[in-house]
Amino acid sequence: MMIFSTNTFKKVLSATALTLTLASTASFAEQAANLDDLLSQLEQGKIAQSKQNQAREAQFKAKVNQQQRMLDDMAAQRDSALKLSVELETKFSDNEVELGNKADALDKRLGELKELFGVLQQVSGDTRSKFQTSVVSAQITGRGVFLDEFAQSMGSSAKLASIAEIERLWFELQREMTQSGKITTFNREVVLADGERTTAPVTRVGGFNLVSNGKYLEYIDETGTVAELIRQPSTRYLNSVDDLLNSNDKTAAFALDPTGGSILSLLVQAPDTRERVDQGGPVGYIILAIGLIGLLIALERLINLVNVGAKVNRQLKSDKASNDNPLGRVMQVKDNNPDLDTETLELKLSESILREVPNLSKRLTLIKIISVVAPLIGLLGTVTGMINTFQAITLFGTGDPKLMAGGISQALVTTVLGLVVAIPMVFIFAYLNGRSRGIVNILQQESTGIIAERAERAEKASQASQGA
Repeated sequence: MMIFSTNTFKKVLSATALTLTLASTASFAEQAANLDDLLSQLEQGKIAQSKQNQAREAQFKAKVNQQQRMLDDMAAQRDSALKLSVELETKFSDNEVELGNKADALDKRLGELKELFGVLQQVSGDTRSKFQTSVVSAQITGRGVFLDEFAQSMGSSAKLASIAEIERLWFELQREMTQSGKITTFNREVVLADGERTTAPVTRVGGFNLVSNGKYLEYIDETGTVAELIRQPSTRYLNSVDDLLNSNDKTAAFALDPTGGSILSLLVQAPDTRERVDQGGPVGYIILAIGLIGLLIALERLINLVNVGAKVNRQLKSDKASNDNPLGRVMQVKDNNPDLDTETLELKLSESILREVPNLSKRLTLIKIISVVAPLIGLLGTVTGMINTFQAITLFGTGDPKLMAGGISQALVTTVLGLVVAIPMVFIFAYLNGRSRGIVNILQQESTGIIAERAERAEKASQASQGA
């Protein structure tokens, strides 16, 4: 409330009276017909104004006492407020001292219980973190709510844990351990890999894995859902899931993840054979194409040499020469030239054998070339991949290894593909070349036998003619 002094009020009153006088004068001036009328009006107005001012002054003087009383009341209220403020400050200081004393007394009375409550708070927090990744929560829901409330209440010094809360924490820990040793099947909603939701029987293997319909599942604590892994591990792990689901309470081998999903996530991220081949890029596809061509050639040569070898073996057991095998055709040279001398027959037999060799060793050289070229192409892919890697390092630096992964993968995969193609081709070439040489050796052995037989006959005939 604002309080004015008497002088100030008088000045305001005088200004107001002057304003009213001027206003009245202007009004009279508008109504006067001549100067005498105006003078008369001014005189009457002055008299009226004087009476009005006197009345107002008397009214103001009458209210001076009222204003003084109001001023005294405000001063009394101010003094009372100041006194109350001092009393409250004193009480606040006393309360702080008393609160500190009571806190010290509480600490002394708690003793080891305070440390126990701290351990309980830590255990509840650790247990909550464990339950977030535990697959048991997929079957038993709502456990995290109690642990969150318990940990928050233990963090406040105003509230201590009750016996019921401590027993509930103990019960949750014991239930987690008990369920970790059980294999349980229950029905619940499952989010499939394509996003569709369905209710299906879910088998929980202890606290390790969730499986359903031959596939691994994961538990997502943020949404409280169970979902199929978008990418499943390799077939041998999925087969163990089928074995478990079809075991009918019998012992079955199962691939479980003791880390609660960490190893499984790494297995899922590992690329399969197709993806590894794709990492090799165009160079890898060229190597595989060359390897496929070499394999087809080797298969054709193997079938041909096996058939020829079987026919040669049959010919060895027969005295009649057949035209369907190299040995038979060599033996026909002897039959077609019974009167040739030994040297001429030897030359004809050698010619016949040389005629058979190209058919026996046909396209084997191409297999050998593939075994040599494949690693060279792999080396080309390695160099190309390293060039890409160095370009990525030049543009983006070495801060993010993923930027260099493409070039490194191509560099390594193409080398592996080249060796994968070359090593079998070397063995295949050695095997096929051995079979071909074996057949040629048989031809040479039989040819030598034919020559020896002819030479022996010629010598006997010569001795007989000399004896006669």
